[in-house]
Amino acid sequence: MPERDDRTKLYTLLGDYPQTRALRTGALRSELIDFTFADIAPANRGFKPLVREHVFDLGELAIVTFLMAKAQGAPYALLPVTVMGRGQLQTIFYNPARGPLAPADLPGRRVGVRSYSVTTGVWLRGMLEEMYGVDPARIRWVTFEDAHVAGYKDPPHVERAAAGKELVAMLLAGELDAAIAGDTLPDPRLAPLVPDAEAQNLAFARSHGGVPVNHMLVIREEIAAARPDLVREVFRLFRASKEAAGLPPADGLDPLRFGVEGVRRSLEAVIGYAAKQKLIPHPFTVDELFSATKHWLT
Repeated sequence: MPERDDRTKLYTLLGDYPQTRALRTGALRSELIDFTFADIAPANRGFKPLVREHVFDLGELAIVTFLMAKAQGAPYALLPVTVMGRGQLQTIFYNPARGPLAPADLPGRRVGVRSYSVTTGVWLRGMLEEMYGVDPARIRWVTFEDAHVAGYKDPPHVERAAAGKELVAMLLAGELDAAIAGDTLPDPRLAPLVPDAEAQNLAFARSHGGVPVNHMLVIREEIAAARPDLVREVFRLFRASKEAAGLPPADGLDPLRFGVEGVRRSLEAVIGYAAKQKLIPHPFTVDELFSATKHWLT
């Protein structure tokens, strides 16, 4: 007779990264939880159904998307688990064939980004203002998609690219002056806007409590309220999965931080940027974000 399995099933949105692989492959097994992983790759394709339809019990979510969803009352609680963190200044590019360009030159220019609300864009705009004195509201932002959270309306200095237009092609053609286009050079004819991005990212991380958080973990509020044992088990498993990957911190700064205090200063920064950039109606405190989970992890 087969052994009875009383584990709680959690329908889970989670990307396949070195730090999550032991969990996704079943190398780490829980006596409490049976993870059912959504067949969605990359994970950001699942952000809309998570925040609009609430289809997942547990999930990886971009932090700004979570802040926007929380402002609308989405039934999810934040866990102090960083699934993805990185520097951001390396993600913006320009076309040197059209002349030199530096961060200070961006006011009055057209800059492309997939969506105004993407977390990378929020971090980058905040960093450009703080480090280079660039007012994001003086840039004409050109977008290609809606926000993950339904009903959000972009500010007046944001416009939508015409149907069929592509970000990199527009940048090469001179229809954009710069573009936030990902973590790696999208075309050899382009160049990083910040040539010393790695050094500047490191300086920012050291002065802002660590590498900027990008994706964190969320869980249904009703599960967090009713099953503190599951909250603690999720926290334990994600930490164990990271340790199983043997990932060393980057230059002493770990991009995959755990615990409320480990992410506090980074979250304070991105909350401030999101509020100033009109993504959320008011700043949250960090403790508000963890009000449903923090007491189970102390």
